[in-house]
Amino acid sequence: MDTVLRPDTFIIMDTTLRDGEQTSGVSFSDNEKLSIAKLLLSDVRVDRIEIASARVSSGEFNGAKKVLDWAKSHGFSDKVEILGFVDGKISLDWIAAAGGSVLNLLCKGSKKHCEEQLRKSPEQHLDEIKTVIQNAKDMGIKTNVYLEDWSNGMRHSRDYVFYMADGLKELGIGRLMLPDTLGILNPDEAYEYCSIMLQRYPQLDMDFHAHNDYDLSVANVYAAVKAGIRCTHTTVNGLGERAGNTPLSSVVAVIKDQLKLQVSVNESKLNLISKMVESLSGIRIPGNKPLIGDYVFTQCSGIHADGDNKNNLYFNDLIPERFGRTRKYALGKTSGRANIRKNLEDMGISLESEALKKVTEKIIELSDKKETVTAEDLPYIISDVLKSQEIDQRIRIHNYSLTHTLGLKPVANLSIDIAGKRYEEYASGDGQYDAFVNAIRKIYKKLNRPMPRLADYSVTIPPGGKTDALVETVITWTGKRDFKTRGLDPDQTSAAIKATMKMLNLIDHDPSLVDI
Repeated sequence: MDTVLRPDTFIIMDTTLRDGEQTSGVSFSDNEKLSIAKLLLSDVRVDRIEIASARVSSGEFNGAKKVLDWAKSHGFSDKVEILGFVDGKISLDWIAAAGGSVLNLLCKGSKKHCEEQLRKSPEQHLDEIKTVIQNAKDMGIKTNVYLEDWSNGMRHSRDYVFYMADGLKELGIGRLMLPDTLGILNPDEAYEYCSIMLQRYPQLDMDFHAHNDYDLSVANVYAAVKAGIRCTHTTVNGLGERAGNTPLSSVVAVIKDQLKLQVSVNESKLNLISKMVESLSGIRIPGNKPLIGDYVFTQCSGIHADGDNKNNLYFNDLIPERFGRTRKYALGKTSGRANIRKNLEDMGISLESEALKKVTEKIIELSDKKETVTAEDLPYIISDVLKSQEIDQRIRIHNYSLTHTLGLKPVANLSIDIAGKRYEEYASGDGQYDAFVNAIRKIYKKLNRPMPRLADYSVTIPPGGKTDALVETVITWTGKRDFKTRGLDPDQTSAAIKATMKMLNLIDHDPSLVDI
């Protein structure tokens, strides 16, 4: 793979709102589609987005129209594309009614698909394609062409692929899009097939569209770009049917760092769009997912933390700040003093060598028992190990009562001690925990104390099926920065309350965590 890369800018089309929505169980509402589209075009700044399939449903039409209305008013109309079919004017009328101006025409890129699915000859299929393209021109709609199953076409019916491309090259299409529809390619094939297409049809602009069935989609994009492709398709978080599509974040990093091409994407917003799509899709991002996973900028080994203290010896070009993230140092049996010292420095805490040794021993002990140890636990561990008075739990629950009556809102009655003084309050809420938090907020409002906003609430129940199993509740809070607290209890609400009390004591010790 020694092709010299052309120096032009690389183009990214994101298909989260069309191909990504084909993920099992994922369906975005009209407003969710609009929110994702706005963020992709205005903040993340991808070059193009594909938002819908024509003719699918009235809901698909309403979502597309809402996005296109917004795009038109903000100068993005030519960046919004819709998948359509070889059906005369049916898809075109649908797109025009929605306000679209770009058709991505789905055609067959393998002889097998053409003859066995459509039951048509290549000549018939191409004639019908030409009719749609001419209709689009007459309506003022630009046409790009997908050669569906192109990868299988190049493997098994290359003459068919060339016949189709020969027929398309003089029709004034915008882009010829080369999908690895079933995710079958390896990087050698991706490079070879893209090279053949580019050399045979230099007058056509081409896109590469990868699927991830063999976990090779990013590698195949790399190979396609080495061959000379200058546009690829992605989805946020790699959403898509079966094993998904090529992740937007990974492509951006590979294109910039490994292939030294320029992209328009604002890297610092990649984490933001990933978290939004995670929330709206309900598909969780694996913790070790490159660039966007919770753990990918976390050093676990104490040796690595020590090296980072000595001129960042374990850093690479994937600096977390590039992607709106921060580096963390995990606490556990392998972390050692260097990791713990890093976390303490971030919290503004300094310990003598002997004290640090005792805290390290306690963390290793907890980790051996499979306890979850977080940076937010450090003040409590320090207090427990060293009997320190400076990080006492000054906020304690004296008593509380939670009631839930059919047909009525849940109510919480709360008695809490803050800095030696007792306060009582009650509140209702949408659930028992919500009522408890509302009571806390009423007390804090009277005391003019700030509280962070609850950003995420995750419940984990260990396997085994026992009704008395412990529940771990992890709550993410947003203040001046995000932080997490955990609670462990057989009762889910009690676990959440324990996590909340950890939060209250944590911000009492470190008010800089919340806005004042």
